[in-house]
Amino acid sequence: MMRTSFPIFFVLSLILSSSYAAVQDFCVADYTAPQGPAGYSCKNPANVTVDDFVYSALGVPGNTSNMIKTGITTAFSSQFPGLNGLGVSLARADLAVGGVVPMHTHHGASEIVLIIEGTITAGFISSDNKVYLKTLKKGDIMVFPQGLLHFQVNVGDTPALEFVSFSSDSPGLQILHTALFQNNLPTDLITRSTFLDTAEIKKLKALLGGTN
Repeated sequence: MMRTSFPIFFVLSLILSSSYAAVQDFCVADYTAPQGPAGYSCKNPANVTVDDFVYSALGVPGNTSNMIKTGITTAFSSQFPGLNGLGVSLARADLAVGGVVPMHTHHGASEIVLIIEGTITAGFISSDNKVYLKTLKKGDIMVFPQGLLHFQVNVGDTPALEFVSFSSDSPGLQILHTALFQNNLPTDLITRSTFLDTAEIKKLKALLGGTN
């Protein structure tokens, strides 16, 4: 009896927990509470205000005075508490002339970019190493499937602006060059595993703050 009743109880528990989640209107992030594997805890509804659902940072241009000539402003659940648990988020990217969003991936979300101003060449690489590349202009959108490497470059002669949406309130991020050169992974192992020249690897490590 015990062997059959436990699976039934487990299924009922899942149904009840799913139903509870479904009837909640929202789960505004409580930044003062411990964060668990599922994300932020919910703020007490009695303490939720309209300001939890409003975020104005994307109206401010990002700082492009950096190595990649790009400023990224995010509206993820870590900055915008009202997004917590809703499965959506946004970002703004300001690209100076020659600016680039380096090759990177979001393990937790697909991404859609909307070009507001300028001319941007964007692309992604599929798991079978096929390249999907397109030069985008004002009003164009492009989707980058979840987990695939992708990038954008301002190829125009004026600054560019794009807004980005994600299918998660916390999409995650890993940038290829920082993963290789901004840590203590030994240069010899990078050389052997990537076939890059040792001198170039050491140059990139020095530039990005890596060691070994």
